[in-house]
Amino acid sequence: MSVERVLPTGDAHDLLDLVRDLIGKEVAPRAAADESAGRFPREVFTTLGRAGLLGLPYAEEYGGAAQPYEVYLQVIEELAAGWLAVGLGLSVHTLSCFPVAAYGTAEQREALLPEMLGGDLLGAYCLSEPQSGSDAAALTTRAVADADGYTVDGVKAWITHGGVADFYSLMARTSGTGGRGISCFHVPSSTAGLSFGEPERKMGMKASPTAQVRFDGVRLPPGALLGAEGEGFRIAMAALDGGRLGIAACAVGVAQAALDAATTYAKERHQFGSRIVDFQGIGFMLADMATQVAAARALYLDAARLRDAGRPYGTRAAMAKLFATDMCMKVAVDAVQVLGGYGYVEDFPVERYMREAKVLQIVEGTNQVQRLVISRALAK
Repeated sequence: MSVERVLPTGDAHDLLDLVRDLIGKEVAPRAAADESAGRFPREVFTTLGRAGLLGLPYAEEYGGAAQPYEVYLQVIEELAAGWLAVGLGLSVHTLSCFPVAAYGTAEQREALLPEMLGGDLLGAYCLSEPQSGSDAAALTTRAVADADGYTVDGVKAWITHGGVADFYSLMARTSGTGGRGISCFHVPSSTAGLSFGEPERKMGMKASPTAQVRFDGVRLPPGALLGAEGEGFRIAMAALDGGRLGIAACAVGVAQAALDAATTYAKERHQFGSRIVDFQGIGFMLADMATQVAAARALYLDAARLRDAGRPYGTRAAMAKLFATDMCMKVAVDAVQVLGGYGYVEDFPVERYMREAKVLQIVEGTNQVQRLVISRALAK
């Protein structure tokens, strides 16, 4: 992917060069085969961790890189262009670390974050349930308090890295109904009573396991609670604001990859004695695709800069997620069309990009939910 980037520091340019080198050597060459076989590339995440990429937006004192979100998201974009399972996986891991980093006590941060950010551990985020997806406040997984901690029972669904993660950031009900009764917990994967369903059989993203996470009498110590009791829904929504920007960056990465593949093909394919890129029907289609990708990139970076400046950015994050993922779906479909019959076969990557694009319109808040968030902000 050859994208001219404006980055805040020379160190950020060096970081992007490192990421591109890793993608060329460790990520892109294996993407198609591992996706086809449904192999989870755990060792790739270990490599990313050793390179310092699993803790980019977090504090250096805990093993992070203290990079602004503006830089972190462009790393996500580059990785997603090479292989969405890796780009989205890094986004999910970052999301999973957020409750400890933002709401943990000093003791919890010191005890947990260095390993979480260092490359040996991979995280998952447990909010959705079989009967509560978009209506997250309706979750029923319950954490009952006693003198020795909490007992957790319930089922989480659609969990990226379910069954392969080393820790789970769990939202569970500690009292009442609605969002005010939800609390957040840190749950190591070795905890007794934790089990997992079979990975879902998905249209795309087959190398990234998505599975139910089941809690059957799981015992958690008092120190597993992150933030105060009843604060979990607020933690979850704050995490999702940042996570939605990660999904927007993933969408731009996949769309850029689809655009690059379509453009390369159109310059090499000849029909009626000319390159097909020189036919206005194809050239204009590519021009629209390139414009949409650039617009989506500008939108997610604008939201990231608001976040970095400490200003409210939730509505802008919803806009970025909505626009970028809808754009990605259209660009991927158009890329298949540019390649014609070759776009429909696995010998070329654009059919995979089209299958991957669809999930981005669904995860971390469907695009209908994003429209609801935006419209409510307008109505205030």
